[in-house]
Amino acid sequence: MSLSQDAPIADQREADAGVAPAQRSESGIKLPRPRNLWDDDIARNLGEADCLLYRSNLLGSDLSVTNFGGGNTSAKLEDLDPLTGAPVAVLWVKGSGGDLGSMQRDGFATLYLDRVRALETLYQGRDAEDDMVGLLPHCTFGLNPRPASIDTPLHAFIPYRHVDHLHPDAVVAIAATHQSREVTQQVYGDEVGWIGWQRPGFDLGLRIGELVRAHPHWRGLVLEGHGLFCWGETSRACYDTSIVLISRAVDAINTGLTEPAKGRGNPALLTRATTLLRPLLSIVRHKLCERLTGADVIDFVARPDYLADAALGAPCPDHFLRTKPWPLILDPEPLAGAEAETYVREAVEAYRRRYSAYYERCRAADSPALRDPDPVVVLIRDTGALAFAPDRTAARIAGEYVRNTLTVIRGARALGQYQALDEREAFAIEYWALEEAKLRRQPPAKAFAGKVAYITGAAGAIGRAVAAQILAQDGCVMLTDIAEGRLEEVRRNLSERFKPDLVRACVADVGDEAAIAASFAACTEAFGGVDILVANAGTACAAPITETSLELWQDSFRVLSEGYFLPSREAFRAMKALGGAIVFVVSKNALAASAETAAYSSAKAAELHLARCLAVEGAPFGIRVNVVNPDAVLQGSTIWSGEWRAQRAAAYNLPVDELEEFYRKRSLLKRSVLPEDVAEAVVFLAGERASKSTGNILNVDAGHAPSFTR
Repeated sequence: MSLSQDAPIADQREADAGVAPAQRSESGIKLPRPRNLWDDDIARNLGEADCLLYRSNLLGSDLSVTNFGGGNTSAKLEDLDPLTGAPVAVLWVKGSGGDLGSMQRDGFATLYLDRVRALETLYQGRDAEDDMVGLLPHCTFGLNPRPASIDTPLHAFIPYRHVDHLHPDAVVAIAATHQSREVTQQVYGDEVGWIGWQRPGFDLGLRIGELVRAHPHWRGLVLEGHGLFCWGETSRACYDTSIVLISRAVDAINTGLTEPAKGRGNPALLTRATTLLRPLLSIVRHKLCERLTGADVIDFVARPDYLADAALGAPCPDHFLRTKPWPLILDPEPLAGAEAETYVREAVEAYRRRYSAYYERCRAADSPALRDPDPVVVLIRDTGALAFAPDRTAARIAGEYVRNTLTVIRGARALGQYQALDEREAFAIEYWALEEAKLRRQPPAKAFAGKVAYITGAAGAIGRAVAAQILAQDGCVMLTDIAEGRLEEVRRNLSERFKPDLVRACVADVGDEAAIAASFAACTEAFGGVDILVANAGTACAAPITETSLELWQDSFRVLSEGYFLPSREAFRAMKALGGAIVFVVSKNALAASAETAAYSSAKAAELHLARCLAVEGAPFGIRVNVVNPDAVLQGSTIWSGEWRAQRAAAYNLPVDELEEFYRKRSLLKRSVLPEDVAEAVVFLAGERASKSTGNILNVDAGHAPSFTR
């Protein structure tokens, strides 16, 4: 068995458009210094707005500079008013949502700078912050539909043309110490200012602008519990300052990190934790799991003092909005013991009680309703870390933020004493009306978001079509096949067409017990579990019974009977706690006798009856088992491209090139059956629309009367 996947997931951005791979250290202790990637040969040919985009993409491509979706950049540029034709100052600032590393030009909001600044005359104090956000659209320049973010005033009032607001782990570590102001002074001297924690908004923008104007020698500003502001009169100067100030923070932290890395991890125990946790955390909706096992993570979870700091809470808003205020922390000994299931269930219930109590302590009369109280992040001492989320992208991003938080805590301890954000301040942002509105604007989840499909025979036409339709609905797929070259081609093609971190591939022989067990384990490691099995591996042969050898008979049953039994057994083991769907791709030959196909048709009949037995056995566990019976799916088929096609043509005394037309005319509907037709039936039976169907047979054969089930 071999596992195939794309480059490390941390290198993938949701939009992925030509962005350099994100940089992150997993070497244990030391933080990586950001690299200055500015290229004057590129920048000199860009207009000012495109140069802002270039700077933003450079900053966002390096995870040591800012985290996914975090930070924003701006430029105050001159343009012509579309109504008067007069020159006006326009604030270009990264809009709400999106990611610096993958954003395009349309990711910037554009506002009349003088109008944003004039809002100060309407400002009624900190109780009116939400009202000020509602006024920003009235400042829009050029009918730009991109909504401005809450950080817009923080950029508008800084008296420099170019501004970067970033969340580098090294500077957030400075911002997340009890002695944050003193540490800022130690690292930067008088070159960088400091301001105490305050929720982003108009008042903070006014305060920052006043401080920067009063200290013209400052090159940047550290916001306690938040991040870094840098500025400059040119885009290059602003970028250079950001890189230099982050590098100095990295150097200060690395000087204090003198202990050797600790811990070895325990992949098997991490897998056990995953299988126990995922069903408990998927009660409301299915969750996927991101495993974190790098040296930096293992070093962190091997240190009880680091874990104690993690239990205090997250360091800044960007972190806890993706990871919850604190992680669930587990010990390895009870996880490895006989009562592991009880231990994990009680730990999750305790976390839910803690989160609900936090909500009750902090909520106001107009707070949004309690959200999902389950943990997102699980830290397991001496073992590793897990991140759970309702879709693959969210799980990956949560995993990135786990590493951000662990790096910040490690850095804060190197500089002083770690300080988590105050829980009431955290709640005020987590349950902020503006944050609630942002959540409500998100599109509804697609049909297979949070689900994982394991597909055998995935290198063939039907398997590939099934995978594509599941991926189109945001499902994850583990592609398996014995044909390594074709499987890799399919994996690469699907990774290009869909989100690459939804696709994994594993070379496995369906008749090899060990290979099937290993490929299911790989699926759990990649995604957290298995929710759907599509048993689709195939082979075909034709011979008169007198010429059917024992070897031919056994080969047919090895692939078509054992090759459905073995994946089904593993799927049952994976699905018992949470339920699932199994779909067998069988054949009309399972129902209709055909001359000279004794081995093939008998094996297909065994598949069909196995599915019926499994439907009965699986029902108490919420495992549905159904069958799709196709007929004569020739297009793109690897089976029909070989001897089987010639054998069936000979059986009907036809030239090979007339066989497909023969099958079309034989069908009641006079239509050819395509791989996509079969895939639609499979995906229907695997999905929630068929949630009350089990033990059924769905024929996709354009009508074949001898195969009618009743």
